[in-house]
Amino acid sequence: MSDTPIFEATPEAKGKAKQLRIFAMIAWLLAMAGQAFAIFRLISDETLVWLIVAIVVILILAITGSTLWKKANRLDPASEKDGTKFFIQNQLGAIMGVLAFLPLVILILTNKNISGKTKGIAGAIAGVAMVAAGLTGADFNPPSVEKYTEEIKQQTEEARSYNIDTDNVYWSKAGNKYHAFNDCQYIKGKALSNGSIKQSWEDKGISELCKVCKKKSIKAGPADTKIIE
Repeated sequence: MSDTPIFEATPEAKGKAKQLRIFAMIAWLLAMAGQAFAIFRLISDETLVWLIVAIVVILILAITGSTLWKKANRLDPASEKDGTKFFIQNQLGAIMGVLAFLPLVILILTNKNISGKTKGIAGAIAGVAMVAAGLTGADFNPPSVEKYTEEIKQQTEEARSYNIDTDNVYWSKAGNKYHAFNDCQYIKGKALSNGSIKQSWEDKGISELCKVCKKKSIKAGPADTKIIE
């Protein structure tokens, strides 16, 4: 069985990550456009309801962008060796979430042409939305090439201890676990990919062994080839 090399996302994973990042950018641009519209057209006593609606829409767009961005980072993570790039790539969702509201919050609170009531209601809602967008966009456990490499190594060593051929596991297109047996009840009859544990990580970000396969592997022992014809 091969040693675990450094994690490298597959071209397919990189392509999907690129697509997700484009969609995330579009969502953030729409959020920014919504903020600009709210600033220039909706900060007034007469349009308070529509301002609140706009804030909700901006929040949805900001969170959508952050969610897509995080998914992309898990498919194609940054390396910790470049600290600046690593921070920006993993925390861009939080940065964009705050920027989608910060100018709006400032202009609401400093506007002299609206009543104190409107300022208080709109300012509070926009402030809460900004915090929510920032926290949702932040990644408190960011992925990295180094982290994935270490986790693959640990997962491979653990699988070997269960008598699993770590170069010959299975996973399905929609699944989130890899399997030691291709006739496992969870993947039987499905189109399967076959390769090493490392390949399952690089292909789909799968990092967990099926519990049914784990029990069966321990019970079967090293003599079982794990391949069902």
